[in-house]
Amino acid sequence: MTDASKDKPWLIRTYAGHSTAQASNALYRSNLARGQTGLSVAFDLPTQTGYDSDHILARGEVGKVGVPVCHLGDMRTLFDQIPLEQMNTSMTINATAPWLLALYIAVAEEQGADVAQLQGTVQNDLIKEYLSRGTYICPPKPSLKMIGDVAEYCYSHVPKWNPMNVCSYHLQEAGATPEQELAFALATACAVLDDLRPRVAPEDFPALCGRISFFVNAGIRFVTEMCKMRAFVDLWDEILRDRYGVADARHRRFRYGVQVNSLGLTEQQPENNVYRILIEMLAVTLSKRARARAVQLPAWNEALGLPRPWDQQWSMRMQQILAYESDLLDYDDLFDGNPAVDRKVQALKDEARAELANIDSMGGAIGAIDYMKARLVDSNADRLNRIERNQTVVVGVNRWTEGEPSPLMGEDGGIMVVDPAVEQEQISRLQAWRQTRDAQAVTAALADLRAAAAEGRNIMPASILCARAGVTTGEWAAQMRAVHGEYRGPTGVSKSVSNKTQGLDDIRAAVDAVSDRLGRRLRFLVGKPGLDGHSNGAEQIAFRARDCGMEIDYEGIRLTPEQIVTAAQEGAHVVGLSILSGSHIPLVEDLMDRMRVAGLGHIPVIVGGIIPEEDARRLKSMGVAKVYTPKDFELNAIMADIVTLADPADLAAA
Repeated sequence: MTDASKDKPWLIRTYAGHSTAQASNALYRSNLARGQTGLSVAFDLPTQTGYDSDHILARGEVGKVGVPVCHLGDMRTLFDQIPLEQMNTSMTINATAPWLLALYIAVAEEQGADVAQLQGTVQNDLIKEYLSRGTYICPPKPSLKMIGDVAEYCYSHVPKWNPMNVCSYHLQEAGATPEQELAFALATACAVLDDLRPRVAPEDFPALCGRISFFVNAGIRFVTEMCKMRAFVDLWDEILRDRYGVADARHRRFRYGVQVNSLGLTEQQPENNVYRILIEMLAVTLSKRARARAVQLPAWNEALGLPRPWDQQWSMRMQQILAYESDLLDYDDLFDGNPAVDRKVQALKDEARAELANIDSMGGAIGAIDYMKARLVDSNADRLNRIERNQTVVVGVNRWTEGEPSPLMGEDGGIMVVDPAVEQEQISRLQAWRQTRDAQAVTAALADLRAAAAEGRNIMPASILCARAGVTTGEWAAQMRAVHGEYRGPTGVSKSVSNKTQGLDDIRAAVDAVSDRLGRRLRFLVGKPGLDGHSNGAEQIAFRARDCGMEIDYEGIRLTPEQIVTAAQEGAHVVGLSILSGSHIPLVEDLMDRMRVAGLGHIPVIVGGIIPEEDARRLKSMGVAKVYTPKDFELNAIMADIVTLADPADLAAA
């Protein structure tokens, strides 16, 4: 086969962004020089949740899990010397997607680009934020309208841009089964299309359907995941043809990008993650009929912390070797006509259709948010139970746990650490930006934005005017909050006790005994300080603690240390904090100081997250009783620790 007749490789990306716009720009240009063919931008949590870097909730979060972008100047720096008209850029952004796209368009205009030629994607999927990721701002209905605003605007002004990336990736990260991932993602797409259909002329609607893309997850069960992708292709074609009357097959193509599973990456023997990532990539590349259009891979050390540039390069090389050294792209689909594959695909489609019908009966994805959230928490609990009982083998975790130390760790602990000074430097730049802009232009632009939101107009034109005027991310989001209010998502933690978990009888008896000694039911406060929306761990801890008979106080995500201390004053016996964004040091330090000032220094505090050993030692020196990381997968052991920490007899002996 000649090179001309070979299939083109997928877009090769790495998900990247950290510290500052300037540092991230250098990383992007370096990766592009090394053979990356598209950009995938990671934004920090304040940017994702609509706060400026100097907001109280942004403390400790600036530049940690992505790049901070507060205004046009930051976006300008982020893409310095990168011609946007020639680039394909994916921006993983949801609640603030209209705003970040507006900034991107404004920078492209400054570069002299033809905006109509811009290519890329904003994720812009708020429904999965309510279910799994937690970076929402406004309630579901106005958020759905904003998704539609972006799609409607892009169709008319940026026609090559994907205005929404239905993201099932985080659904699997929250524990979704393949059937749930299929059904929940397709239900989300249907909710968006139902909102969009009245906005455009009937003859234009099929082409708009063709711009909806997906961002999926591929786990370690290779055959199931490959069949899931073939099921996605069939079901999407079926929905667009039968439900929406899209006759042209070109507009019914299932277009998707992928990042393979991070949930299954292990802190124990992390070098094994290289093989996991490779196997998971095969599920979304081997089947030509269901091949991803863009692939980004996590690095081997993501369960430890922020990957270094070399780690990202290694993951990129994995893609390049498959695409350019192997003969994969020389052949038609390798799985067509395979009876085992056909049976599995059919079973997945049947179960997904049944779940879709169930969701439709609740009013669609918007009406079924609480139901879907509860299903994910249950599925994740089942997953963890199977690992704890050794029914699911995880190499290096519950089998073959002995091994040689990894030579990949290095003196830096195998991860990149963001300099704490970055936050103050970003705040100083932000304050200088506010001082140099035209205040009158900002006021006028914000007034127009608020009016557009209140009147139900498309907010994209007003957002672009705000971008040009120098409005900040926090100011833009404040107008959305003012008009639509702020949402508090469901926790998905049932108030009833489950009987699914095995081996709890001894712990339940211990909880009863300690509760008797305390004079009331043992009360465990679970808190998520800061902006980290990855609530899976906190939910599973709360879920298991309730199964053990504890009284649980869990109000969900996005709390200040002050709010958690106030909640602890209501009678908590143990406080548990979950922080996965890397902001654990400043947030825990603040909370411990406030606990002592409030006279609560005697209450044990435990912390869980992606926490390097050196940081764990620092936390314990602050007075933290226990530190848990992903290697501590046995939830019953954590429950036993909580009981011991709360026991007045043990406290007296100490």
